[in-house]
Amino acid sequence: MLLARGLRCVAVLDVSGAALHRARARVGDAAAAPTWIEADVTADWSLQPVDIWHDRAVFHFLTSPDDRAQYLAHLQRTLKVHGSAVVATFGPDGPERCSGLPVARYSPQTLATEFGEGFILVDAVRYEHLTPRGSTQMFQYSRLLRVF
Repeated sequence: MLLARGLRCVAVLDVSGAALHRARARVGDAAAAPTWIEADVTADWSLQPVDIWHDRAVFHFLTSPDDRAQYLAHLQRTLKVHGSAVVATFGPDGPERCSGLPVARYSPQTLATEFGEGFILVDAVRYEHLTPRGSTQMFQYSRLLRVF
């Protein structure tokens, strides 16, 4: 955990106040350090510029071009130049729906194309996620560097 490693400039954004409450409880006394933001990633919110943006499987739920544009606008405003965006999405062979919702699937290259010329793909790793019900879902994690 980042807080356990001594990092204090950490922000957590989630659409669910209940999820944020559980996360605060889980980190205990360290919960005072992060900035907690209850918002949809495509809604109106702001944060001081950061070096690392980590998306643990939100982007693939953004099936509307307008929602993806809002996400990317937040990313451009929030991630410093030379910062890294680490983004987990369903891979090309991942499910077409998750929790009853449609999703978009990405290869590292199609994700880099979606992020645009301000980002370059640095690394990518496939990951086989085991769901609580015992099935597997293919994810891919990509690290993209913001170049301008």
